[in-house]
Amino acid sequence: MKPIQTVNRREFLAGTFGLMPMAVGLAVWGSAEEGRAAEPVVRNAESRLRMGLAAYSFRDQLVDQQHTPKAGEVVPKPSMTLAEFVDFSAAQGCDGVELTSYYFPKDFDHEFLIDLKRRAFVNGMVVSGSAVGNRFTLPRGPERDKEIAYVKRWIDHTATMGASHLRVFAGEAGKLELAEARRLCVEALENCCEYAGARGVFLGLENHGGIVADPEGLLGIVQSVRSRWLGVNLDTGNFRTVDPYADLVKCAPYAVNVQIKSEIQPKGERSKKDADLDRLIRILKDSGYRGFVTLEYEAEEDPKVAVPRLLSRVRKLIN
Repeated sequence: MKPIQTVNRREFLAGTFGLMPMAVGLAVWGSAEEGRAAEPVVRNAESRLRMGLAAYSFRDQLVDQQHTPKAGEVVPKPSMTLAEFVDFSAAQGCDGVELTSYYFPKDFDHEFLIDLKRRAFVNGMVVSGSAVGNRFTLPRGPERDKEIAYVKRWIDHTATMGASHLRVFAGEAGKLELAEARRLCVEALENCCEYAGARGVFLGLENHGGIVADPEGLLGIVQSVRSRWLGVNLDTGNFRTVDPYADLVKCAPYAVNVQIKSEIQPKGERSKKDADLDRLIRILKDSGYRGFVTLEYEAEEDPKVAVPRLLSRVRKLIN
């Protein structure tokens, strides 16, 4: 199967960081010998897709337990536990579960992680990965150091659960110049990828707005990071561009995890509309992607009703 043509790394860096192509290697990161930048993932066989479910699909039932409530704020109690979410996923015939960090109790310990790993295994599944909310575009200082330490802590948790993927964010530029925000993000990713690689965990940078709101910004950063432990966490519903499907085609060769959504919202559209699931799966197969297609449900219908229906439909498409 022929890989989809991608933009040359130097072209991306030159356009994204405003540098002349001849100067990219030295001006940004030094000589090529210093490290190996992320390239499209090399697969040794044709596309193979596995069905997964993200805990974020049940965010209202699980409730963000890492959130620190403000004065007077009433935080609802979870109506579902992570263990119950694993059981639900098993009942739907999933191959894996993505256990989003937000829904872990604040006081969880090593045994809690091991119990989740065991629960998934005895149900014929794996923990496919986890996901954190972080910002790598903060200026150098204590707050930035906390973000990096937080991601490293979750790299350890991910490895303990037997998973090989952790979703991370880039962040907003804020008051920083865009080029500086991107450099800070690349620097933090390289730091965390070195830590993650030693533990056999991939970091998947999600196309999640901010400085990675379009494929040029996303791939410009991914291709700048000198690590073979970084790829794209491809969220099919996050591009708000003129042609999200075309942009997903550009990024799919770099995917190490996919979060598939039932809705999409191109630029100029006032509201979300149903995603063309057939087209999304074709994009993944045509790119040669092998790995989890994890449903991350965000629509209005009750997830206990909508998720089984969507899982059944996606399963038919990936087989």
